[in-house]
Amino acid sequence: MNNYFIILAAGKGKRFSSKIPKQHTLYKNKPLFLHSIDTAIKSKLFKKIILVLDKVNSFKKNKNVDVIKGGNERYLSSKKALQYIKNKKVNNVFIHDAARPNFSINLLKNLKKNLNKNKAVVPYINTQSSTKYKYTSKVINLKRERVLLTQTPQCFDFKTLYNLSKKNKTLVTDEATLFLNNNKKIKFIKGEESNIKITKKIDLNNSRAKTFYGIGFDIHRLVKNKKLYLGGVKVPFHSGLKAHSDGDVIIHCIIDALLGALRKKDIGFFYPSNKNLFKNIRSQKMLGPVILLLKNNNFSINNLDINLICEKPKVSKYRNKIINSLSNLMQINKNIINLKGKTVEKLGLIGKENAIACEAIVSISKYE
Repeated sequence: MNNYFIILAAGKGKRFSSKIPKQHTLYKNKPLFLHSIDTAIKSKLFKKIILVLDKVNSFKKNKNVDVIKGGNERYLSSKKALQYIKNKKVNNVFIHDAARPNFSINLLKNLKKNLNKNKAVVPYINTQSSTKYKYTSKVINLKRERVLLTQTPQCFDFKTLYNLSKKNKTLVTDEATLFLNNNKKIKFIKGEESNIKITKKIDLNNSRAKTFYGIGFDIHRLVKNKKLYLGGVKVPFHSGLKAHSDGDVIIHCIIDALLGALRKKDIGFFYPSNKNLFKNIRSQKMLGPVILLLKNNNFSINNLDINLICEKPKVSKYRNKIINSLSNLMQINKNIINLKGKTVEKLGLIGKENAIACEAIVSISKYE
């Protein structure tokens, strides 16, 4: 089936009260809207994701995601997205608010399954509060088991939704409202309590995190006739680091710190020095699987602090390049990486410029 996933992220978020647009606010260490993109991609249910933003240049589109400019109201952004995909032979379309970052792949699969026999499927949860309805001056009680708090993503037969949206001229808060206003049948299914909507800043604190720390250390001798790599950056120097791999002491140290935080032994266990498979390997290729291990276990990196210990080369000259390199390799914001240069006052092997050492501490979190 030709399924498309539309993420609405063009809103102003006035109730959020922030200079930074809500959808770009960091949540669990990455922009709010990115959570929806990542979950949709991991589900492997969609041919394409359509991201609707206020400013299209605020996200670099890729093979999975097309970016379009939204409207002044939510329903106008939705209408523009539907218009954008109308000639793409779409069967089903999912509409989702970026302000709900915690929906699961299981919910997506359940929605899709129920759409096989329905034109519209919408998730809901029940309220736990006593509910009243005020009509003019009269207030009446509502049975809370009959009150449905609807969520997104909501999914629809594309043709039906497109035709309703095309005719609509009034403000609606979601596509389910559009169906109900036109007396169209909706299949309501159980949603997820964790699929909260981020409306105010206090909502950002509703997720509990388990945080772990790891410490890494590495040291290598300097030898002639070898290239020097630090943090994935080739540094002009008269010597390189002796090692089974390229000897990138910063990346080796980070790998050990991450494995420590994950409680997964050490770098030597995964990359033994007696294996020819890893001889002269670039260290960044060793880092990639560790980052994947981190993601597959639903961890994110909070902070990375690095001490590079050497007399020469001077760290300050290459600090920004190394931080940018690590940011790209680890797929994290460069603002959570700190790199410091330390000397040993001419003492020992390092003081005689015969070796370079590195130590790092990292914190990682898993959110519930």
